[in-house]
Amino acid sequence: MSPSVLAWAMVATLGLVVAEVFGGFLGRSVALLNDAVHNLSDVPALGISWLAMRWAQRPADAEKTFGYHRSGTLAAFTNAIVLVILSLWLGYEAIDRLRSPHQVVESWMIWTSIAALIVNGGITLALVRGHSDLNLRSILVHNFGDALSNIAIIVGAVVIQYTHAAWIDPLLGLAIGLLVLYSSIGILRDSAHILLEGRPKCAGVEEVARAILTIENVYEVHDIHIWSLGGSHNALSCHARVPDMHMDQCEKIIAAIRKKLAEDFQIEHSTVQLERAGLPASSGYVMPEPMRKN
Repeated sequence: MSPSVLAWAMVATLGLVVAEVFGGFLGRSVALLNDAVHNLSDVPALGISWLAMRWAQRPADAEKTFGYHRSGTLAAFTNAIVLVILSLWLGYEAIDRLRSPHQVVESWMIWTSIAALIVNGGITLALVRGHSDLNLRSILVHNFGDALSNIAIIVGAVVIQYTHAAWIDPLLGLAIGLLVLYSSIGILRDSAHILLEGRPKCAGVEEVARAILTIENVYEVHDIHIWSLGGSHNALSCHARVPDMHMDQCEKIIAAIRKKLAEDFQIEHSTVQLERAGLPASSGYVMPEPMRKN
């Protein structure tokens, strides 16, 4: 996906924030004002994600030897923290308004939310293609939540118009805050997992070890480490014990292991250290215990 999509989404979101602020004040709606603040948080989120996409395209250098793939993950982690704080603040404001509800102007709520729904729905559709990227997923989830909150505000405004139940407006604001909190916690957990060198879901340690053991002349695998660089970029390092053999045969084994890892587990960067079979270990094994052929 081109970074220009995020740039246009940022411009559209800024225009939407201005419209919702005016609509919220003129319509005396805390739900609209909360949604405006919610959408305002999209602006730095989109900006950070746009910058992250540009950085992720940069090649590896002497300082960042793995490249800049994790810039998107860092952006997602930062956005998620902002969203958690924002959702707690939205919840506090909504609870305060529940204690003393104010009458709202339903027409402002309806028409402003319809305009917001068009903008947020358009951004969500534009980002659907990038749902597998954690950075873009944070923006996609955010805008999808915005679109749902717009629909809720429209329905709530219609109900208020016929029932004059002013408490519905702050209740919607509280629901929006809870929705943001729920979606952001998942993104925060996934991005923190990557930043902490967590194992990618597509590659279990035991499954990878047993797959390597299917390679001819590989007798034992140990000291396996698997981690994600961000997005679909995964890496692995391990030790494998093989018989005493010529160098060109060792290179064929390493090539076979790398091919197996790339095809079966989407691990594109692998470092395999070969050791002679039968030699005693000089250090303790980690992740997992040595796996030998039966």
